[in-house]
Amino acid sequence: MNYEEAVQWIHAREKFKIKPGLKRMEWMMKRLDHPEQKITAVHIAGTNGKGSTVSFLRHILQGQGQSVGTFTSPYIETFNERISVNGRPISDRELAETVGQIRPLSEELKQTSLGEPTEFEVITAAALLHFSQLDLDFVLMETGLGGTYDSTNIIHPVLSVITNVGHDHMNILGSTISEIAGEKAGIIKQGVPLVTGASQQAAVDVIAAKVEECGARMYGYGKEFHADHLASGEGRETFRFISPTFTSPVWKSSLLGPHQVTNASLAIQAAEVLREQGVPLETEQYGKAIEKTFWPARFETLRRRPLTIVDGAHNEEGTNALVETVKRHYSDRRILLVYAALEDKPVEKMLGKLKEVSDHLYVTTFDFPRALSSEALKELSPMPHTEAFVDYKQAVREAMTEAGGEDVIVVSGSLYFISIVRSFLK
Repeated sequence: MNYEEAVQWIHAREKFKIKPGLKRMEWMMKRLDHPEQKITAVHIAGTNGKGSTVSFLRHILQGQGQSVGTFTSPYIETFNERISVNGRPISDRELAETVGQIRPLSEELKQTSLGEPTEFEVITAAALLHFSQLDLDFVLMETGLGGTYDSTNIIHPVLSVITNVGHDHMNILGSTISEIAGEKAGIIKQGVPLVTGASQQAAVDVIAAKVEECGARMYGYGKEFHADHLASGEGRETFRFISPTFTSPVWKSSLLGPHQVTNASLAIQAAEVLREQGVPLETEQYGKAIEKTFWPARFETLRRRPLTIVDGAHNEEGTNALVETVKRHYSDRRILLVYAALEDKPVEKMLGKLKEVSDHLYVTTFDFPRALSSEALKELSPMPHTEAFVDYKQAVREAMTEAGGEDVIVVSGSLYFISIVRSFLK
C-alpha cells in the first residue's frame, strides 16, 4: 500500500456515519498489542480551543526538551499533520506502513457483529500505533467529537483537559449545556487530574460532579488559576498568568483574541500539573514557548495587501470569539466578510453576530457533502450588502477587488472551507 492508496482507503470509510461506543477500538487495540498502553498521554476535549491549547502545550513541553506527539483534527494543509511528532507530520511512508497494518484488521472487523470501524476510528488507531513505536515523552490526544464515546477515549492519560463547553454537534451530544458537558466529562478518569476552562455554571456543575466521582482533582479557569488580559494590539495579546504556584511576568501571544489568552492559560496550568507530577519543567521558560506558538486558520493573517485574515469560526462560540477579536484589533477598519458554512450549523445566529463587525458579505459554497449553497446562505444573511458566488475563488477575488487600502478581508465559516481557501490564497 502506497501513500495515495492509504489516504484514499481511509477516506472511503464511513466518514459521516457516527457509530458510538468503544467496542471496535477495544477490538483493534487488542489485536495491535495495546499501543494505547505504551504512551504517556494528555487528553484534550472541548467545543472550541482544543487545537490551540494542544499547540501551546506542545511548544511548552518541546521547548524544554520533551518529545511530543500530537493527534489533532481536522487538518488544514495536509492529511499527515493530524499525526505529528514535535510539530512534524508523519511521513508519507510511515502513514502508508501504519495504515497497511490497520487495513486487514478493519476488513476482519467488518465481518463481525461490531461492523467496520469509522474513518475517525481508523485514524485514531493509526495514530496510537505510530506513537507507540516511538520513544516519546508525551502524546497530546485531541478528541474528535464529545468524549465519552469518542475513539480517543480508549487511552488512560496522566492529565485531562476540557477547554470549554458550547453549542455544537447538538444532534449527537445533546441539546443542553449540561448534556454536552456530560459527554465531554466522559474523558475524566479515576484519579486523573483535570484542567478546564468551562465557564457556564451548568457545565461546571456536571464536570465537577464527574471529577468528584472519579476521586480526581479539578483546576478551573477563573478559580484555581486565571489570566489578567492586559492589552490587545500590534499583533499580540499581552497577559499575565496567575496561580497559587506562581505569578508570571508579562507574556505575549501571537495567537489573537481574548479566547487565546484563556487557551494559553489552560496549557500553562496543564504544564504546572505535569510539573507537580515530576516532569522537569521551568516556569520561566513558558513565556518563550507561548510567544512561539502558532496554529493555522485561527485569526491567521495570510496577506497584507489587502489585509486578509482566515478564521475557522464554525460554531456560535467560535463566531463570538472572532467578533470579539475583530473588535479588539480592527474596530476602526471596514470588514469585508467571505463566508461558507455547513448545513448543520446555526448559520442565521452566527451571521447575526458577524453583522456587529461587517455589513458587506460575500457568501459562497465549496465541494463538501454538507456544504450550504451560496443562495441558501444569502437568504439567511441579515447584512444589507450580500453577494452570492457559486465559485469560492470568485468570491475571494471580488472581495479583494472591492477592498480599499485600510479595509480588512475576513474569510470564515467551516474549517473545511478555510482549509481550501487557505491553500488558494497561499
